[in-house]
Amino acid sequence: MRSTATGSGTEDALASITGTGIGTGRRAHGRAKAQGRKGNTVIDSPSYSGTGSATGGRTHILFGQTMGYVAVTAGFFALGAYLGRDLSSGWAFVGFIAAFACLISMNFAVRRSGPLSAGLLFALGLLLGLAMAPTLVYYAGANPQVLWQAGGATALFIAGAGAAGYATERDLSGVARAGFWALIALIALGILLIFIHIPGGALAYSVLGLVIFAGLTMSDFQRLRRSTDLGSAPLIAASIFLDALNGVQFFLRIFSRNNG
Repeated sequence: MRSTATGSGTEDALASITGTGIGTGRRAHGRAKAQGRKGNTVIDSPSYSGTGSATGGRTHILFGQTMGYVAVTAGFFALGAYLGRDLSSGWAFVGFIAAFACLISMNFAVRRSGPLSAGLLFALGLLLGLAMAPTLVYYAGANPQVLWQAGGATALFIAGAGAAGYATERDLSGVARAGFWALIALIALGILLIFIHIPGGALAYSVLGLVIFAGLTMSDFQRLRRSTDLGSAPLIAASIFLDALNGVQFFLRIFSRNNG
């Protein structure tokens, strides 16, 4: 049981590293969008008649496209988890590395080709499904109820944080920056917990992770509401999907601890 717990902690740390990768992309893509707006005052200026309704229409289209991408990516994740149900933890590590490569590639592809960035997004979901398969198989064999609990809690978590971020008028860019650095600190804590046993450390790690990703989820949904760039849908979808995936992992650790 000790070795199984250690393996699970390693996968949690790798998943957090993956989240940091998309966080870096989130910052870089935000700077690129800010620079692009300098030459496009029509969309952002309220002085043009009809601009508000046009911008609102693009926002609704972007929301639909983004959430559609999230749903399809989740489907590829489920496929990957099924195909990788017999994989060893070593191959799971390879899956995380390949998924991280997809994240890095998306930051370049999103500016050049929409279909390519969407393809990389779906590959990301498939690879993360393969990488997470050993963990999901373990929980399914040990206590299947934990998977349902974690899935339901994550759905409520993303819905609540997402709705709050989408509805608020307060600028959450500062929350996103703080969340980025807090996520790096969380990764360091996760690596430390692999080698050093700290009483209550796993629970603290999970709770802190949920707090951090609540802020990142709010920021992602606010960016989704404010953006008018339809080409950014795959990258925003990747951010939201990773928010949910990390939420599942944190809830799995919490519920398995409570049921254990």
